[in-house]
Amino acid sequence: MGKYLLVAHQTAESPQLLEAAKELSGKDSHARFTLLVPATPVGDLLTWEEGETREVARARAQSAAAWLQGNGVQLVGVRVGDADPVLAIDDEFLAGRRYDTILISTLPPGVSRWVKMDVVSRLRRNRPRMPVIHVIAKDSGSREDVPA
Repeated sequence: MGKYLLVAHQTAESPQLLEAAKELSGKDSHARFTLLVPATPVGDLLTWEEGETREVARARAQSAAAWLQGNGVQLVGVRVGDADPVLAIDDEFLAGRRYDTILISTLPPGVSRWVKMDVVSRLRRNRPRMPVIHVIAKDSGSREDVPA
């Protein structure tokens, strides 16, 4: 049984993230996923959202979890983490949680704060033995974009 860490915020409901998770599930019928939503400061989000940073991240996590599960992704955990995705992931491992693969979803280069922060390269340097899959969402994710 593979344990996968999905890391996303604005792209947590993107068709590209869903497709990547389903692809992993197709290769491993016992795949289990944990969704980690870093608490990106609301002022750094692509679209303005009302509320405190952690509240917005929590709401995104709950909405994305329901959507992913409704589309067949076997979620076993949903968490909100540090604003820096690398630190949020480190906290997961420091808490004793283990994963086989990290799947991180970002907006496209040019608009993605996480790409500007070099998150994917930092993860690969910090965890050289850990597979890191980078999914680039076309936009922040919209349920209307997902085929039924």
